[in-house]
Amino acid sequence: MRRRLGLISAGLLLLNACNLSTTAPEPTPERIVPTVEFLYPTNASLVIEGTDVQIELLAQDPNGVGVARVELYVDDVPHQEGAPQVSAAVTVFTVDMNWLAEGVGLHALSAIAYRPDGTASDATTISLQVVPSDGDNATATNP
Repeated sequence: MRRRLGLISAGLLLLNACNLSTTAPEPTPERIVPTVEFLYPTNASLVIEGTDVQIELLAQDPNGVGVARVELYVDDVPHQEGAPQVSAAVTVFTVDMNWLAEGVGLHALSAIAYRPDGTASDATTISLQVVPSDGDNATATNP
């Protein structure tokens, strides 16, 4: 019985040795996409209801292909789109947008940058807390 177990173990060892590879695996190519960030307002800002919130976004393409447009979403609903003014796509640009702060409570603002071929950045999201315009919330800041 011991001899049989020894032969089985030796056979399994030889089979495993046959699966050893002498070549290195090919690396997975890194996915480089455009980026977008909120320059203004900052995350978790308080906004008085009815305020026209000025939004400044910075879009970049580290690949050098260029960013063709940026889309702004408010609470996952498309709100506004911006594009470079100088050409169809540029590697770095800022875009100004606005949003009328409506609805007391927490709101998510998200932005996505796109290359001309449709390659999208990861979404960048900030939250804004909209507070009532009455005198009870005098500490709210007006971005």
